[in-house]
Amino acid sequence: MKLMIMLTAGLIVLVLSACSSTGPIIYPNTHFLSVGKDIAEQDIEACRDLAETAGAKESGGNIDNVATSTAMGAGVGAASGAVGGAIAGSAGQGSLIGLASGAVAGLLRGIFYSAKPAQPNQAYTNFVSRCLQEKGYEVTGWQ
Repeated sequence: MKLMIMLTAGLIVLVLSACSSTGPIIYPNTHFLSVGKDIAEQDIEACRDLAETAGAKESGGNIDNVATSTAMGAGVGAASGAVGGAIAGSAGQGSLIGLASGAVAGLLRGIFYSAKPAQPNQAYTNFVSRCLQEKGYEVTGWQ
């Protein structure tokens, strides 16, 4: 029962963190002050769309990281379980136990590491930053 509660809580964290997004921080130079925040937001969105159209993706996503971590944990768990089972005399049972425990450990690791905000792809940030600079904005960083 406790495992089910932990997994549910982890999935909630995963869903919330997958929704978080980073964006450029714009320095309030004369261009920004002359157009205003609403127009700046529209320009940022236009540059984001242009980057996506050009093939630059914002990020691989946290769900991909969780799936990879789970698969790696299952593989390592199955291998170590098979070795331990072979030593004890039951390689098949040992590998099943190792597979299950490795998959759970990998899933939990992936969920907890995905709780931190994902950093956008470097090509994507460079593309959006350059687009904004060409429009007259000064990008000071991403947050």
